[in-house]
Formats: sequence, C-alpha cells, structure tokens
Amino acid sequence: MSTKIDFSSKFKLANYISVILFSISVMFILFKGLNYGIDFKGGTLIELRADNSNVNVSEIRSSLNSLNLGDVNVKEFGKSGDYLIKVEQKTDNNNKLIPLIKKNLKERLNAEINFRRVENVGPKVSSELLQSGIIAISLSLAAMLFYIWIRFEWQFSVGSIVALFHDVIITVGIFSILSLEVNLSIIAAVLTIVGYSMNDTVVIYDRIRENLNKYTKLNIGETSNLSINETLSRTIITSLTTLLALVSIYVLGGEILKGFSFAMILGVIIGTYSSIFVAAPVLKFFKVSYKTLEKNEDKIIP
Repeated sequence: MSTKIDFSSKFKLANYISVILFSISVMFILFKGLNYGIDFKGGTLIELRADNSNVNVSEIRSSLNSLNLGDVNVKEFGKSGDYLIKVEQKTDNNNKLIPLIKKNLKERLNAEINFRRVENVGPKVSSELLQSGIIAISLSLAAMLFYIWIRFEWQFSVGSIVALFHDVIITVGIFSILSLEVNLSIIAAVLTIVGYSMNDTVVIYDRIRENLNKYTKLNIGETSNLSINETLSRTIITSLTTLLALVSIYVLGGEILKGFSFAMILGVIIGTYSSIFVAAPVLKFFKVSYKTLEKNEDKIIP
C-alpha cells in the first residue's frame, strides 16, 4: 500500500489532543482513583449460580448485609442467574465465612445456591501484589528506555518513553473514568501494551533513521512523513489482526476475560496512534537530522 499522507502537518493538533487526554487521565487517577479488585484490595470474591430465576441483585445484597460483612458489592455476571459477589476483607480467617454466606443465602432466598468460584486474598498479600505490579511496570519502562538508548540515539529514547507513558496513563485513566476493575490481569495487559507499543515505535524509528541517512537533504518532518507512509501498511495490518483476535476474546471469552481484553484493545489503538503522533513529533521537536546520527554513530547497533 503506497500512501502520501501528510502526517507532519497534523502533529501539532494530535499533540494537543494527547496532552488533553493525558491530563484528564492523570486527574481522574489522582482524584478519583482506581477501582481495585480483590487482588489489590483484599477480600473475598464469590461467583455463584442460583437456580431460582426470581432471585435478584437487591435480594442478595440485602441478605449479605444482615451478616455485617462490611462493604459488599453484588452484580450480575454472565448468564441469567449468575452473580458476582465481592466482600470486604475484615479477617484473614475465611474458613467459617463461606459456609455462613452460603447458608444465609439459601435460607433467605429460598433457592439452591451453587458457589462456582471462591477467591480469598488477605490485606497483606493484596498490598504486596499491588506493590509488585507497580514495580513490574516501572522496571519494564526502565528496560525499554535502556534498550532504545543503546539501540538508537537519546532523542529516540525520549520519544519512545513519552509514547509509552502516554499509552499506559491514558489506558489506566480510562479504567478510572469508567470505574472498571483493576486486577492482576490488567497489570498483565498493561505490560503487554508496553511491549506492543514499543515494537510499533521501533519499526517507525528504524525506518526514520534509515531515511535520515538515505535522504540527507530532507528535514525531520519530511523524513517522518516518508517513513510513516512506508511502514503504514505494516502498522495497519498488524493492528487490525491483533484487534480481531482481541475483539473475539472480548465478545466470546466470557466475563472473566472482558477486563483484560478491553485493556488490550485500548492499548493497541492508543499504541498505534502514539507511535505515529507522539513518538515521531518528539524527533521533530529535537530537530533530529542525519548530523545527529553521525555524532552518535558509535552507539548504533547494526
């Protein structure tokens, strides 16, 4: 696919949009916070199925509130009659809690209750998981920074890290805005997004550096246009095929995989956008040219 789209002329508008989205995301993350799941908040998660179709969310919540369990969240989950219950963690001892909840629900709802899944996470474990998740994301960003600094010049390194932070913060910000649950699977999705976005950015950066050496009379804006157009077919095909798989998982994979697949869908879309409209404009800001490559020739790894 041969295109001659003037991406460079749209860099400024795209940057304004990115700054606005990034700022909104940061504000929501700081002031609203994230809806942490059982993995990070601690507590008990129960997936149950009731054989009585007349059972509803309010009746289940009312039944559980009579046990003084603390914060209780109940919502429909999957098929009719399936519910997901989250109970605040007040104690590490859950040996008596689950039988108590099951007995209470059977008596009050007058229905046969089947607990299909039960997960318990103590407060200490949940805090350690949250800390480990933050460390994992931070280390992955640091590793990417080091790789780009060795593989390219420092200007490219700055551009790639700006794009990565852009992708991660906006993705997490959307989860905050929509109050979607953040658990370990979302951390896995964010780490995958980091790798995907970096791969997309490196492909474009590699072509930009190649064209800077090949067309020495072109400025960085013209070189970026040429390079993005040359790699556009690869970018679109890769993104579309990835999205097809992710949308299939989101639609057919069930409730458990919805959060992960939704995070990945956001990451692929935002990552594809940032590799073109965030990473490339940074090079234009630093006025990178073939002379920049000559000064740093000893850093280039063939």
